[in-house]
Parts: sequence; C-alpha cells; structure tokens
Amino acid sequence: MPHLIKHYIRHSVIGFGLSAVFVAMILTFNVANLWYLVTHTDVGFLAVFLLWLFNGIVFAGVQFGISIMLMKYDEDDDDPQGGRPVALAPVRAEVPAHNKNIRNFKVK
Repeated sequence: MPHLIKHYIRHSVIGFGLSAVFVAMILTFNVANLWYLVTHTDVGFLAVFLLWLFNGIVFAGVQFGISIMLMKYDEDDDDPQGGRPVALAPVRAEVPAHNKNIRNFKVK
C-alpha cells in the first residue's frame, strides 16, 4: 500500500478516536443536558452514533490536514540524481521589422 494511503488511514483513525473522546466528554459533563436526552429516549444510541460519526469526519479531516502541513520538507531532495549536466548559453533573439515602432502604438 502506498505511504500516503497508510498516512491517511492512520490519521483518520486518530481523528475518529479523538471524536470518541470528545463525545464521551460531552456526555460525561452533561453539556446541554445531553446525557439525559440520550438515556431517556429510544433513539439515543443513534444520536450518540451520529454525533460520533459527524465529529469523527471533521476531526479526521483536521488531523490529516495538520499532519500534512507539519511534514518536514527534505531540502536535500533537489540534488542531481544523474543524467548529463545541462549547459545554459544565451541565445540571440531577432525582433522582426514590423515591431520596431511598437512605442508609437495607440489604442483607439
């Protein structure tokens, strides 16, 4: 499996784990009386699952984005890897005769 796919899966799992911790903290601290609402209704499990899922999607995206932005750039990567060296030389470019009066061009 390519390294980037492994990196994405690893950090998505970390994001969903953080989402589980976040939802557990919300329910433990009873924010907005959510623990009571979840435990006293028949679809409370679905509500907790959807809260975990949608927060997991957000947290996984943020976790992956931060991990990509914090990657170090390898400055040694621009060393020549082989092949022939290229010799650059100046080339004379001729200007056609009809472009000599370009300064006198007026827009109507």
